[in-house]
Amino acid sequence: MKALILEKAGLPDTLKISEQPLPVAAPHEVRVRVMAIGLNPVDYKLAEGGFPSWKWPHILGLDVAGTIDTVGSDITAWKPGDRVFYHGDLSRPGGYADFAVAPAHILAEIPKDITFENAAAIPCAGFTAWQILSRKIPVKKKQSVLIHGGAGGVGGFAVQLGRHLDLIVITTCSSANFSAVKNLGADHALDYRSEDVTARVNEITDGRGVDIAINTIDSDSATEDLKRLAFGGHLACVADLPDFSQIEPFAKAPSVHEIALGGAHLSGDRPSQLDLAEMGKELIALVADQKLSSMVTSIISLEEIPQALMRLRNRHVKGKIVARLN
Repeated sequence: MKALILEKAGLPDTLKISEQPLPVAAPHEVRVRVMAIGLNPVDYKLAEGGFPSWKWPHILGLDVAGTIDTVGSDITAWKPGDRVFYHGDLSRPGGYADFAVAPAHILAEIPKDITFENAAAIPCAGFTAWQILSRKIPVKKKQSVLIHGGAGGVGGFAVQLGRHLDLIVITTCSSANFSAVKNLGADHALDYRSEDVTARVNEITDGRGVDIAINTIDSDSATEDLKRLAFGGHLACVADLPDFSQIEPFAKAPSVHEIALGGAHLSGDRPSQLDLAEMGKELIALVADQKLSSMVTSIISLEEIPQALMRLRNRHVKGKIVARLN
């Protein structure tokens, strides 16, 4: 099969096309003919750092959509030809290839009226946002939520899901993206480059602070978000954790949530893996009902993935990039 391989840890522009052996599905797995693959920041981060269990060359790509080619001997719930998508295990070979294998219990079905490209755009970013707002945090209508990077993947899904849950959505982005994030459902857009985000949050919330903050940036920013929370508020950290020494103990009583979507695979926790499939079912249903956009802004080829990952790395991307393979 044709695959995009990484021969050793390095920048994503070192990926190259190669012929590789077909993967074989174990009894509990399926083999999927990859029709589309979503690109995510985790891909270039993994390319640069590698992973201890990898065998070289390695195939990246976590967000797979395609048709089942073969099923393992233990599988009865799926059959060849079924249209599926999933969030893969970063410790194993991924979907930047004609075929990929995955455990059957993490799959979600793609409705017939949804394209492979739209399905492939959902898992990593969409599941992360949905896990925060439907699993981690006890969300209530009209609560305020601060979402960083509303024009990006996780941020864009979080903005839409915040609107869906009837939250007051505040998001940061560049002023050039104000219209885009408001179309997604943001009530307030803040230019992080020219505005004092803390002052604006206090203005919007009448000095109370936000009920929820979703941080996709770094520890320093997460620390600032701790200070922006209302008493008893929730901080979800997609990147790094905050410096707790910067707030007075018991003064805000915050709840801090570490978001590690891939940990469902790495921990071996089957209920968490099953919930990946469940989140897939829930989100694809929202897409089918036109209550959620997959935000696909660019469809590329397998050969174009390395340079697209470099654009992601340099933060020059709005929405989601998806590669069409077959």
